[in-house]
Amino acid sequence: MLERLAEWAWSWPTIGLFLVAGFWFSVRTGFFQIFGLCQWWRGTAGQMLRRGGGTGGLSPLQTLSTALAATIGTGSIAGVATALTFGGPGAIFWMWVSALLAMMTGWAEKTLSVACRERTSDGSFRGGPALWLERKGFRTLSRFFALCVVLASFGMGNLVQSNSVAQALEGAVGVPPLVTGIAAATLTALALAGGLTRLGKVCERLVPVMAVLYLAGGLWVIFAHAAKLPAALGEIVGSALNGNALFGGGGAAAIQYGLSRGVCTNEAGLGSTPMIHCASNNNDPAKEGNWGIFEVFFATIVVCTITALVILTSGVMEDGQVTGALLTGLAFSTVMGHWGGVFVALCLALFGFSSLLGWSWYGKCGLDWLTRGRGERLYYAVFLLLICFGSVLELRPVWQISDVFNALMAWPSLFSLLLWSETILRYGKPSGAG
Repeated sequence: MLERLAEWAWSWPTIGLFLVAGFWFSVRTGFFQIFGLCQWWRGTAGQMLRRGGGTGGLSPLQTLSTALAATIGTGSIAGVATALTFGGPGAIFWMWVSALLAMMTGWAEKTLSVACRERTSDGSFRGGPALWLERKGFRTLSRFFALCVVLASFGMGNLVQSNSVAQALEGAVGVPPLVTGIAAATLTALALAGGLTRLGKVCERLVPVMAVLYLAGGLWVIFAHAAKLPAALGEIVGSALNGNALFGGGGAAAIQYGLSRGVCTNEAGLGSTPMIHCASNNNDPAKEGNWGIFEVFFATIVVCTITALVILTSGVMEDGQVTGALLTGLAFSTVMGHWGGVFVALCLALFGFSSLLGWSWYGKCGLDWLTRGRGERLYYAVFLLLICFGSVLELRPVWQISDVFNALMAWPSLFSLLLWSETILRYGKPSGAG
């Protein structure tokens, strides 16, 4: 039942909507993600450590770190391995295609997050698709999106994260899954006690460390298997574009898993990250839009590609016995020995914990739209209990639940972007765009 529901949720209408939205903003901006690379790179990586151009709110680094905390979750490790197992190497190619178009979907989201936001009674900002839809008169759809955010926070933002972390720690160091779940729930509760300000500060310190740690380890493994790198890249491109595979069942699986996992790893189009970016102290929508491009580039093109190449160059897919985080751990173990599994478990724990923090905030924002600020304590209690529950579930059903919730979020979110497309282009249109 779950498998059929997930297949329906990520059938061609959903995939097509993502592609149409990304292609629309790419064409309207003259493929700014490619031809404006120097411009958006200078506006993001070149200014990452600045405090920002406004007062109050989150600094650019805090905003980026908090958004990436939710984005670079266990999907970057376990999700890529799952895509390779069920979709084959060609899934990575379609993940790249998805990311290339998603860069401009992310750009549109972040531009609008600052261009269309409102202050609350406590002086903070709120925004995202729920606000955008309501302002266009789609009140029912606005509330539906908010409900989907809450459900997605329980799925991709909770069950997937705790499940993958628990599996990795059990496989690497023998920690019982339930113990992992209880520990993760306790740490999440402590971190959430200080609200968005503390969340931003925690992510600002955590995300750069976990990203550098994982990328350094991944590059070490890839360089150790450097002789197999050309073959791995050829396998990714060849299996995706091979005529027999492309039009057969295997090709359909590669496209489906590649696109769905791509969305899971960068979240562009889901409408989640604008709820963090609207709290930025940057008052320039165009500059905020650049961060949307950078987030997708870093989360999918960089981090997920490292994971894929580690697995493919190490040759661990040949036995076909394991998947998810265990497969990634096996790949690292080909160079690091026993410590490979421990290394992946550590990275997964950091990635999963950061995602729990980010998604708990998204879910809280969704709940605010539904209840006008009531029920926050009950939401957090359910969220923490699900961390424990998710740690003992099986892997595939968890991902299927996550896929359904992601698709439900995506439809109203992408619709809202297309509704506001002229406003987005007016505020964030890069120089030279048509």
